[in-house]
Amino acid sequence: MSRSRQDKIRLGVFLYPTGHHVAGWRHPEAAADAGTNFRHYVELAQTAERGKFDLLFLSDSSALRGAEHLESLSRIASRSVFLEPLTLLPALAAVTSHIGLVATATSTYNEPYALARKFATLDHISGGRAGWNLITSNNEAEAQNFSRDKHPEHADRYDRAQEFAAVVARLWDSWDDDAFLRDKSSGVFFDQDKLHFLNHRGEHFSVKGPLNVARPPQGHPVQVQAGASEAGRDLAAQFAEVVFTAQSSIAGARDFYADVKSRAAAYDRAPEDIKIMPGFSTVVGASATEAAEKHAQLQELLDPVVGLSLLSAMLGNVDLSGADIDGPLPELPATNAGKGRQALLVEAARRDKLTIRDLYKQVAGARGHHAVHGTASQIADELESWFLEEAADGFNIMPAVLPAGLNDFVDHVVPELQRRGLFRREYEGRTLRDNLGLKRPQSYFASKPGKTD
Repeated sequence: MSRSRQDKIRLGVFLYPTGHHVAGWRHPEAAADAGTNFRHYVELAQTAERGKFDLLFLSDSSALRGAEHLESLSRIASRSVFLEPLTLLPALAAVTSHIGLVATATSTYNEPYALARKFATLDHISGGRAGWNLITSNNEAEAQNFSRDKHPEHADRYDRAQEFAAVVARLWDSWDDDAFLRDKSSGVFFDQDKLHFLNHRGEHFSVKGPLNVARPPQGHPVQVQAGASEAGRDLAAQFAEVVFTAQSSIAGARDFYADVKSRAAAYDRAPEDIKIMPGFSTVVGASATEAAEKHAQLQELLDPVVGLSLLSAMLGNVDLSGADIDGPLPELPATNAGKGRQALLVEAARRDKLTIRDLYKQVAGARGHHAVHGTASQIADELESWFLEEAADGFNIMPAVLPAGLNDFVDHVVPELQRRGLFRREYEGRTLRDNLGLKRPQSYFASKPGKTD
């Protein structure tokens, strides 16, 4: 394949505790206690850094998913217990030196000041490697853990998220980069003209500021976003610097890529300011036959109760209990959860004429993301194709089983990408922005002396 792009593939690793296949925890090589095993995460972070990955990514939820179906939940390792990301990542910062550290945090059940403070602190601790994945929460059970009876409506969540993101960004600019004189002889610790009060009053938030953490080393931690609905795409175009997306086909990925990048202009942003990184669920084998056998082994471990429950949740908590699992997916009601993911799965089911059983087997390992199983060369072919055809700037790798799946990717796929000149051999810089090729943001207050919001 001829090479026309001059940039290189960006790589993240999406760390689900035992791996992304829902039955992966039952695999002989899986760490079944991974959700609460800190040494497991240390090993994964250091392996990804050995592979020169740009970043590692942790999802999050503040409620059990599927607690109303305890029979299926009791058979799923990744949904019951896992470590809180903003507590885990500072610890991983101490045992790594280059890899970016991205945590998910919701704008629906957080406050801007507290969240801005935590991510600014992570950026300082890590030397400029923090990233924030902004979500609006698609787990409706979270509402009942935050003194609410009902999850906010989809449109309301995104309206709140827009204001939330703007407030957080301006809080990170509370101090100029050179505000701190620390002059012992004069007794002046900081230049008061380089401190900015936000004084924000909006529809959802009232925040005076300033933040009591210095401006982060990156200016702002890298902004990540993962929504695929219309509202999610607009939010990505406005704020995101990295977009994680679930795309099951290269055609759909190309459309998403072009759409999000074209929306950036409305917010005075260039297309290159946004890196699109679809999820890729991978199983690596020494041969295509071995990879297929590895995947088949995982599918054999899949409990039908678990498969159906997972699919129901991913479709927006719809009830499929009365449906024929060997028949087509029925018409579904609109969801107040993840609208983009529901649309993606329905489209795949209709396009490929999948039964409910087919669909839950498909989502068991990839949850709507693209799945590729094969040799290192075959997987590299797929990554290269998506990259060169402008369906992606990089990929969020989702190993089916951990730690084995990440080891396989680092030991076999990464060298193949490097051989083709598609991926770095050494890190370009020390910060996540440096390695992603993202510019450092100018302070909101830089050209507005004395300005408040």
